[in-house]
Amino acid sequence: MKTTRHKISGRPAPSRELAELRVRLADTEEMLRAIRTGEVDTVVVAGKQGPQVFTLQGAEHAYRVLIESMNEGAVTLTVDKTILYANQCFAKMVKCPLEQVTGGSFRRFISAEDRAVLRPLIKRANKSGSKIQILLKASDGSQMPVQISIRLLAKNGFKHAPVGLVVTDMTEARRNEEMLRALTHRVVQVQEAERGRVALELHDDITQLLCAVLFRSQALADKLSARDGPAKKEAIKLREMLGQATKEVERISRNLRPSILDQLGLVAVLRDASTEFAHRTGVLVKLACVQLIARLPADTELALYRILQEALKNVEKHARARQVTVHLTQRGAFIQLAIHDDGIGFDHLARRKGKSGLGLLGMRERATYVGGTLKIKSVRRAGTEIEVLIPLLPIATAANS
Repeated sequence: MKTTRHKISGRPAPSRELAELRVRLADTEEMLRAIRTGEVDTVVVAGKQGPQVFTLQGAEHAYRVLIESMNEGAVTLTVDKTILYANQCFAKMVKCPLEQVTGGSFRRFISAEDRAVLRPLIKRANKSGSKIQILLKASDGSQMPVQISIRLLAKNGFKHAPVGLVVTDMTEARRNEEMLRALTHRVVQVQEAERGRVALELHDDITQLLCAVLFRSQALADKLSARDGPAKKEAIKLREMLGQATKEVERISRNLRPSILDQLGLVAVLRDASTEFAHRTGVLVKLACVQLIARLPADTELALYRILQEALKNVEKHARARQVTVHLTQRGAFIQLAIHDDGIGFDHLARRKGKSGLGLLGMRERATYVGGTLKIKSVRRAGTEIEVLIPLLPIATAANS
């Protein structure tokens, strides 16, 4: 194949020579046409470090056909982010003619914020590759969520190897994530409504029935005299068991939907849950809460309570801890709940690879439901720490500032 070389310069041609400008424009158009049709396999790019020669790997017909048929954008960059090659899919993504994409800067298609994140990844690019999700800016001002796979291409004896990018449209994936999240949120809402219904029935029906039976058993025990020895002892034992059953039903009802949360707020329900857990399990719980001037949104309070509830349940079942510390604080525009135990911990990486229980997943979904994040740090024999950060509404932030 014949090697054709064209020089790409970022400096504008002198405006005083119209004829020269027309010649250069025609030459540029011919060069871009040659690149698109595969007639050029080498490009000389003028940069800060002087002219550099790049071999276009897309010049081979089979390779070019493969790249052009991809449903993903393909881009080859120089070290200074000049686009050596782009396929038609990428041009469609940025809604720009291909001849206006090739030879231009990749920077114009991403925001300044995303440039700051992408720059070190491209600088440290290697053959193993890395991935990042950003917003791609089109020529009409619209934005598209994309995932960019970054990989260092063959150096081919030149000083700086080009960088290859594969750009994947994440619009459909984001839409599916949002639909799944909305479905999860709806499940949580239905679950809470059902918990409230069951709690109400337990409180109004089962607890009252148990109390009535308890009073009857007390009356029966009082009627029996000391001469009825064994029968009186059984009646007293029955009364004690009914009393325990009544307390347990009340506890279950309170955990399903604590009325104290609605009446007194988050701090009160966290204190109540911690005290009940410590009394029942013997595990020391140290609670420190910032005094909130304004009530948080109901969904946020409920989410934080459920996360503490699930964390204490995991401590009881798995941690073998002697102490749990719970801190509720405000960090700027966020409310933070931190739960730490001194138990045996677990292999968090193994959990993340598919062995995670529904409890941890449920806590993450609870935090996500109210716009927050949840982090888990755990090492075997070194305890577990759970940190939840949830953004405050402007009203709540102002009230606490």
